[in-house]
Amino acid sequence: MAFIIILLIIAVIVFYLISIYNSLIRLRNQVKNAWSQIDVQLKRRHDLIPNLIETVKGYMHHERETLESITNARSHAISAKTVTEKAGAESVLSEALGKFNLVVENYPDLKANQNFLALQEELTSTENRISFSRQSYNDQVLFYNNKIEMFPSNIIAGMFNFIKEVFFELENKTEREVPKVRF
Repeated sequence: MAFIIILLIIAVIVFYLISIYNSLIRLRNQVKNAWSQIDVQLKRRHDLIPNLIETVKGYMHHERETLESITNARSHAISAKTVTEKAGAESVLSEALGKFNLVVENYPDLKANQNFLALQEELTSTENRISFSRQSYNDQVLFYNNKIEMFPSNIIAGMFNFIKEVFFELENKTEREVPKVRF
């Protein structure tokens, strides 16, 4: 009888450890999924920018530097690999787009162009989606990192080399705001 009780206790402990391991895997996959949602929105943003630049080139003859800074920032954002690199590159891109929106104020004909208005609306919508995806990603990272650090799951996490994930954070406070489009 004592042998059966010991065997039952061992089985419960093993199932509990398996449960912890599986929850860590589930949380890690949720973090990856949340990151892929951000990536999808960032790609959408990157795809909209060349169309926006082409639309305004005819109007903004004297603003070549602004357009080039957006193009360069977009290139860096596309080539960034890690969460930290992406966050930094996207911050620079957001800043360039913010400057662009200020320059647009000087071109009333451009602000009336239907293609430009449609692209601006798409970009604003995409910025909102990026913000939502970033929030979702950071929530998943929080759950995952908490699970890795809390007892007893931290023991399993250490045994199987689960590592903390990095939050997607913007570098300065002005970048924390959605770019404002003024017409």
